[in-house]
Amino acid sequence: MMLGLEYGFMRHAYAAGGAIAVVSAAVGYFVTLRRQAFAAHALSHLGFTGAAGALLLGVSAYAGLFVFTLAGGLALALAGRRLRERDVGIGMVLMFALGLGVLFLNLATGNSQSAMGILFGSIVGITSAQVTLSVAVAAAGLLGLALLYRPLCYASLDPEAAQARGVNTRRLDLLFITLVAATVAVAVPVIGALLIFALLIGPPAAAQALSRSLAGGLLLAVAIGVAVTWAGLAAAYAIGYPASTWIAGLSFALYLTAQLRRIPISRTSTPRS
Repeated sequence: MMLGLEYGFMRHAYAAGGAIAVVSAAVGYFVTLRRQAFAAHALSHLGFTGAAGALLLGVSAYAGLFVFTLAGGLALALAGRRLRERDVGIGMVLMFALGLGVLFLNLATGNSQSAMGILFGSIVGITSAQVTLSVAVAAAGLLGLALLYRPLCYASLDPEAAQARGVNTRRLDLLFITLVAATVAVAVPVIGALLIFALLIGPPAAAQALSRSLAGGLLLAVAIGVAVTWAGLAAAYAIGYPASTWIAGLSFALYLTAQLRRIPISRTSTPRS
């Protein structure tokens, strides 16, 4: 039940949260399938660093968030597959980004509250302009994913076979990581850099444990993402406590439940369109 619809701020939260849940779960489904969850996590922290740096310079935190996240995604894509799959290298980048973000936040003391909002999110405090931006970026992200869907399925399940069949995997990697970066950039102000996994990884991981089909799993991930987002908002309104906490908790609970009935996806079969 969608509680609180009589209030504008709750309508904004449901609209933006639902849009971000859809695109995050859809993109995140391939993030988990391609084993790039840690890289996506690093992008969210790069976004926080960009937001804090922008506040230090006296410009929009959201502009810094978008620029740093997209630049980080492009850097990961251009670095090649080996770097993206090397946990130590990505961990060092994440550590440096967090340290730099803390420094920027310390220097920009007058705007620290805005940076903390980027870190933890503010789903019930977003404006109508942010709702419009969230819906627009989500729609663009879904369109981009639809265009990449078939080659992305091949490359995610068997990159060597996909390359042998003429798929330009390097260009595909570049386009996909850019799509991930854009998704992270629009989701972080709403759900927060620390809780982005609640939507980007949780629902897709649960769906992959429950469905053998790529298409079926993708749709299930989207349904789970929207369900935990709206349920978390309703719980926050009716019971209290931050909505992000509810969303993260529900996402984790569904993931644990899904693991009890895990159905592994075959990584050798050819995906059907």
